[in-house]
Amino acid sequence: MRNEMRLSLLALAVLMLAGCASSERVVLLPSADGRASAVVVRDAKGELVLDQPYAGSVRSQGTNSAYRSTPEEVKERFGAALAAQPARPRSYVLYFQGGGNQLMPESQTEFAKMRAEVLAWPAPEIMVIGHTDRVGSVQSNDALSLKRAESVRTLLIEAGIPASKLEAAGRGEREPLVATADEVAEAKNRRVEINLR
Repeated sequence: MRNEMRLSLLALAVLMLAGCASSERVVLLPSADGRASAVVVRDAKGELVLDQPYAGSVRSQGTNSAYRSTPEEVKERFGAALAAQPARPRSYVLYFQGGGNQLMPESQTEFAKMRAEVLAWPAPEIMVIGHTDRVGSVQSNDALSLKRAESVRTLLIEAGIPASKLEAAGRGEREPLVATADEVAEAKNRRVEINLR
């Protein structure tokens, strides 16, 4: 089955255009997550389906011709444009000890790694979302999840991230990674998610 890609889905595979007075070139790059993608290039005489990485077309005098590009050609022709693209969003998860906002030892190590990556980000926008397990009341877990998110936000501010680039929210026990009965302690649910874009 032909898999046509709309322009709004081009994040899955990068479509590159290089225009000049006499030709236009389209090359389908591999998608970042390894999923299959495709793009259809049409002209008055028909269409070309590009559904393999580095499949390409060149339009000249109104007609598209298929050709096979290579990683080397893409780098040479489009390297500057690719380097100018914004970085892809990233997500991190840090886990907490039960009942409070103290990071687990392994998450303290992970935080140091994450902090270095965030500081290297050119213009970060960060959302920190706190969660809890189901031990305690819904109200107390709402407050605890926000406290966890705020504690990580504070650590990032202390690391040099402008406060205006950070938001924090608490979701309490509503969005567990592991579903449990009420009053069951689950380490994977005591977490914050840090979404960086």
